[in-house]
Amino acid sequence: MSFKVKTIKYILKKTGFKIDYNVPAEARKSVMAFAPHTSLWDFIVGKMVFVAMGVRIKFLIKKGFFFPPLRYFLNRWGGIPVDRKHIRNLPVQVGNLIKESDEMTVLIAPEGTRKLVKSWKRGFYFVAQYANVPIFLSYLDWKTKKGGIGPAIYPSGDYEKDLEKIYDFYRGMQGKHPQKFNL
Repeated sequence: MSFKVKTIKYILKKTGFKIDYNVPAEARKSVMAFAPHTSLWDFIVGKMVFVAMGVRIKFLIKKGFFFPPLRYFLNRWGGIPVDRKHIRNLPVQVGNLIKESDEMTVLIAPEGTRKLVKSWKRGFYFVAQYANVPIFLSYLDWKTKKGGIGPAIYPSGDYEKDLEKIYDFYRGMQGKHPQKFNL
């Protein structure tokens, strides 16, 4: 185990976070929905959980964050810059990245923002559907201080029906700022 992983596990333990280390083999080539996403801390601690679990993720982040010196770290950590003004073909582009890779886990926050939203973005679903990969429901629950990877949803083509299963999994969880999570 590397010094980095040992350090991250130590920090998570000292801050009271527990990790569910169950990593299904299929998660190595998948879309990883990540919720709740209510603050930058949800992502930072969530990323630490993935490192501790040994799961290498890529993640979508608005291109405005890709400025020096932050760009260097985002690239190293797996960031994929997204121009929100030109996202029309984004699910196909990200789906192609997954299809062309032997292993690629793309983390997407379905809420699309850290603010309270009425409905989730559909892109994560369509990326998985296009790439023909499962959607794993990853989480960081500040109420129980637990993070990990939950069940897989295989897109059936019936978005509303599949979304209800996804909502059922996340219902009752809390982000860093519970008032910003809509379930």
